[in-house]
Amino acid sequence: MTAHLNDVDQARMHRGGFQAISADEGLALFDAALHTGASLLVPIKLDLRAVRAEAAAGGDIPSLLRTLVPHSRRAAARIAAGRGSGLAGRLAGLTPAEQEALLLDLVRTHVATVLGHTGPEKVKADKAFKDAGFDSLTAVQLRNRLRETTRLGLPATLVYDYPTPVALARFLRDELVGATGNALGAAAPTVVVADPDEPIAVVGMACRLPGGVDSPEELWRLVVEGRDAISGFPADRGWDVDDLFDTDPENIGTSYVDQGGFLHEAGLFDAGFFGISPREALAMDPQQRLLLETSWEALERAGVNPSALKGSDVGVFSGVMTQGYGIGGDIPPELGGFTATGSAVSVASGRVSYVFGFEGPAVTVDTACSSSLVAMHLAAQALRSGECSLALAGGATIMATPGTFVEFSRQRALAPDGRCKAFSSTADGTGWAEGVGVIVLERLSEARRKGHHVLAVLRGSAINQDGASNGLTAPNGPSQQRVIRRALAAAGLATTDVDVVEAHGTGTALGDPIEAQALLATYGRDREQPLWLGSVKSNIGHTQAAAGVAGVIKMVEALRHGVLPPTLHVAEPTPQVDWSAGSVELLTEAREWPDAGRPRRAGVSSFGLSGTNAHLIFEQAPEEPAVVSGAPAGGVVPLVVSAASQGSLSAQAERLAAFTGDTEVLPAGIAGALVRRAVLSERAVVVAGSREEAVAGLGALGRGENSPAVVAGSAGAPGRTVLVFPGQGSQWLGMGRELLESSPVFAERIGECARALEPWTDWDLTAVLRGEADLLGRVDVVQPASFAVMVGLAAVWASVGVVPDAVVGHSQGEIAAACVAGALSLEDAARIVAVRSRVIAGSRMRWVRPSPTSGARHRWCRSTPRSPATG
Repeated sequence: MTAHLNDVDQARMHRGGFQAISADEGLALFDAALHTGASLLVPIKLDLRAVRAEAAAGGDIPSLLRTLVPHSRRAAARIAAGRGSGLAGRLAGLTPAEQEALLLDLVRTHVATVLGHTGPEKVKADKAFKDAGFDSLTAVQLRNRLRETTRLGLPATLVYDYPTPVALARFLRDELVGATGNALGAAAPTVVVADPDEPIAVVGMACRLPGGVDSPEELWRLVVEGRDAISGFPADRGWDVDDLFDTDPENIGTSYVDQGGFLHEAGLFDAGFFGISPREALAMDPQQRLLLETSWEALERAGVNPSALKGSDVGVFSGVMTQGYGIGGDIPPELGGFTATGSAVSVASGRVSYVFGFEGPAVTVDTACSSSLVAMHLAAQALRSGECSLALAGGATIMATPGTFVEFSRQRALAPDGRCKAFSSTADGTGWAEGVGVIVLERLSEARRKGHHVLAVLRGSAINQDGASNGLTAPNGPSQQRVIRRALAAAGLATTDVDVVEAHGTGTALGDPIEAQALLATYGRDREQPLWLGSVKSNIGHTQAAAGVAGVIKMVEALRHGVLPPTLHVAEPTPQVDWSAGSVELLTEAREWPDAGRPRRAGVSSFGLSGTNAHLIFEQAPEEPAVVSGAPAGGVVPLVVSAASQGSLSAQAERLAAFTGDTEVLPAGIAGALVRRAVLSERAVVVAGSREEAVAGLGALGRGENSPAVVAGSAGAPGRTVLVFPGQGSQWLGMGRELLESSPVFAERIGECARALEPWTDWDLTAVLRGEADLLGRVDVVQPASFAVMVGLAAVWASVGVVPDAVVGHSQGEIAAACVAGALSLEDAARIVAVRSRVIAGSRMRWVRPSPTSGARHRWCRSTPRSPATG
C-alpha cells in the first residue's frame, strides 16, 4: 500500500513522529489485531521524541497525538508570545543589517526543522529552496511555521516567490518593518531616467574566440601581430569529418570546405561553479554555457563582484542564433526535463539573469549576423531609459552541427580555404567561425560615480532594416547608408569625426562591394584624412552572432593602444568598387593612430542575413584624473585568491603568479584589485612584501606546497563575529606604533582617546605609544594605553567592514568592550579606566563622583584597590 513512498516521503513522515513499519512488523501487528476482537485498529509506529521536539519548538501536534504529548507550559507561553508583537518589537530596535540577520536565522532554523537537518548551520543562506530539497508539501509546511511565528498572512507560494533563505528573510523584514526599516509595507522601486543623449561607457569586456583567444588582450595580440586563427574541423563533436568534406560542391550533404575558426575547447564547462547539475549542463546549448562564463569574467574585469549584483536591475542582452544543439535525434532519459530550456535560444539571456540573480531586462536577439550589435543598441537604450543601471551585451555562436557549412556549400558562398578576404580582389566567399563576447555597459556618469575604469564610450548607435530590397538575403546599400547617418546623428557627430570603420567585411563578392560603396557615400565624402577600413573576420573568420562584438572588442583595444591593426588576405582592393569615389583606404598593414586634437573614434558595422543592419560609434575614453591610491607602494600586502574548487584555486594562483612576475603593476596594486573580486568557497591569502615573495608564495599555492607566507582554507557556514578584549598582560612594547603612522583611522581614534583621557591623567597617550615617554612600567599608564589601543583597533576593523555581533572583555577589556558596544561613551570609559588603574596602582582609596555633565548615571561609586596581577 505504501510502496510508492520514496525516501523523501518517508523522511517527512518520520519528522512528524511516524516511523516506517517493516513487512515483518506489519504482519506481526496484523496477527495481533486478529486476536483482539476490536473492529477498528490502526497499526502505527511512533517516535515520540520527534513529536516532543516539535512541541517544544512551538509546532503543531497532530490531533491524534495531543493526549500523548501535550504542550508544556513553556511551549504554550512561547506560542502565545509569538502571536503578539514580540518579533516586530525585537526588530524595531535593530539596524537593517541586524534585522536581516535575525530573520535569516529564523528562516534557516525553520528550514532545518522542515528538512530534518540537525541545525540551521546546515542551511545555506543563498541556496535555492528547490536545490535544498523542497517540494510542494514542505513548502507549505515552511509557510505554516513562518506564518505562526510572524503572524503574517503568507502565501502558499512563498518559497517560489522568494527562492532562497536570504531572499525570504528580506521579504519578511520588509513586511514586518518596511523596506526602510521604519514603516510597514515594502517601498516601491525608484526608476531613474537618464539623459537620453548621455554617452554609454564600456567598463568591462570578455571573450572566447578562435586561435586560443580567451581575453581581449589575447585578441589584441592576435590582430596586431597579423596572425591567422583558422584551423580544421573540431574532432570532439561527433562530426563525420571524413564523409563531411568533399571538394565537389555538387555533392549533396557535404561541405567543400574543411577549415574554419573554431573554439576547440567549447565543450569544457565548470557546471559546479554556477550551481548547475552535470545533467542539466549537458542539456544546455554550449552558447548558454559560454555566455555564463564570459558574463562572469566581463563583470570581474570591470571591477564588479558578480555575486554582489544579485537582486539588482542588471540587464542582459544576448545575440544568439539557433545552431541545432539538442535538436533532433533521441534524447537520453536522464536529460529529460532539461532539453527544452537547454536548447531554446530565447533562454540564453534569461539563463544568465537566473544564475546571477539579475532582475533587469533579459533579451535574446536573433537578427542573424548583426545580433550582437543589435543587442548593444538595445542595452544602451535600456540604460538611458532607466530600465537598468548596468548591462551585459554581446553574442555567442557555437556550431553544434556542420549544417551551416553544408547549407552554404550549396549556395557556393564559402571560401574554399575557409578564410575571409575582406574587400580583396581575391574575395571568394565567407569563412565560418564561432566565438563569444560580452561587454559591460554603464551610463558614463554612473561609471565615474562608482569609480569604474572606462575603456571606451559608445557615443551613438542605430539599427534599421533593408525592407523590400533585391532579395531577402542580399544586402542593401541605401539602407546601410541610412543606418550610418542615423548613428552619426544619434552621436551628434559628422562623418569626418570618425577615423576608422570596423566593417562587416565577410569576404563575399556581393556583400563587400555594397558595404564599401555605402562607406564611400557617407564617410568617404569631404574629408582630408582617409577613413581607414578593416575587418577582424580576416583573422578569425565570420563568427556570426558574435561577429559584431568581436569587432567592438578589437576596436576598443585599438582606441586604447592608438594602433590600427592590419586586415589580412588582401591582395589588391576589390576592382568591383570605385575607390576614387571617396576617401576610404584598406588597412593592409598596421598603422599608428595619430592624435587629431580630439578623441579617437571608430565605427563598427554588422549586417544580418535577416536584413537587419546595425552601426555603432565608439569613442576614446575621456581622460580621468589620476587617482592617488591609499595603498602604500611598498610594505607587506595580502594577495587574496579564491575559487569554487581546490583545482581552480591552484590554477588561479598559477595564473596570478605568471601575471605578477610579468607585469609592472606593484604587488600593492594587485592586492587592491583582488579584494574587489568575488569571494568564493575555497580561499587563500599570500602575504608578500615584494614582487619576488608574491611570485614565490603564489607559486607554492599553485603547486599545493606548504609555505609560511600562505594561509588557505574552505569557507564554512556564515558565522558571527565576536571581538575579545583582554586584560593587562597582553600588551607588548611598541604596540600600535606602526599603526599610528600607517592607519589614519587608528590615528584619529587614538587622538580621540587621548583627549578623553587628558582630564584624568598626567601623561600624553600619543607620546607613550610612540615611545617618546618611557612610562609603560606604570600600571596607571599601561592599562589606559592598552584600552586606547583596543578601541583604536576596533575602529580599524570597522573601517574595513568587520563589525562585531558581540563583544566580550576581561578586566580592563570589559571597559573597552562596553565602549565599542556603545554601552559607555568614550569619555565615560576613559574616566573609568584611568581612575581604576590609579587605584590598582596603589593609590589611596577614594570616592569618585561622576561629573553632572558626563552623561553617566548619577550615583556614588567606590573604587576598590586590586592587585596589578589581576589586571
